[in-house]
Amino acid sequence: MLATKISFMNEIANLAERLGADVEQVRRGIGSDPRIGYHFIYPGCGYGGSCFPKDVQALARTAGEVDYPAELLTAVETVNNRQKGTLHAKLAQAFDGDLNGKTIALWGLAFKPNTDDMRDAPSRALMEALWAAGARVQAFDPEAMKECRRIYGERDDLVLVADRIQAVKGADALVICTEWKEFRTVDFAWLKQQLAMPVVIDGRNLYEPAAVKQAGLLYYAVGRGDSLMAV
Repeated sequence: MLATKISFMNEIANLAERLGADVEQVRRGIGSDPRIGYHFIYPGCGYGGSCFPKDVQALARTAGEVDYPAELLTAVETVNNRQKGTLHAKLAQAFDGDLNGKTIALWGLAFKPNTDDMRDAPSRALMEALWAAGARVQAFDPEAMKECRRIYGERDDLVLVADRIQAVKGADALVICTEWKEFRTVDFAWLKQQLAMPVVIDGRNLYEPAAVKQAGLLYYAVGRGDSLMAV
């Protein structure tokens, strides 16, 4: 059920982008109904971890074993897999499809805060897509640095740094993959000075778009009226 709620909100967010709506306003309206509430109706770049993906897939397989077409379960997984590509798609939009040679800063590697677990994390889908496009990753996570190195080993296109400040220095764009508390408060004027290009891709909708854009940054969130200009 929780996985379904997340995928549903991601569908609504993607629709909101195309209609010019702000999914945050939609979310507040939906959650105000006490039959629904606000838990797990936050759009983003997809769910990961050891439980949601495994449990949804297992239940769908069980349905198949008794010849029941569990279409909703299949759709939950399909939407989530597609949503994990949204960060790379927004980066490609920002750079007019050319990411070769770019350095991309990542804030967050774990699939959620307060863990080092990177199983099925959206950050992994993004990093692998960036490497395939010829980009370089400069990343920081408060807990998952060792786990990231264990998974990917030493490679020239992956630099793990000591803090969020080091991650953004000289990067062509910042992507937020995990909603760690320390990423929620940012001096946007400072951030613009650190980045070589003024691009922020917020996969967790941490900031108010108007505040980020007022600082002169191009801001791409999820379902919140993304910047349309390429750099």
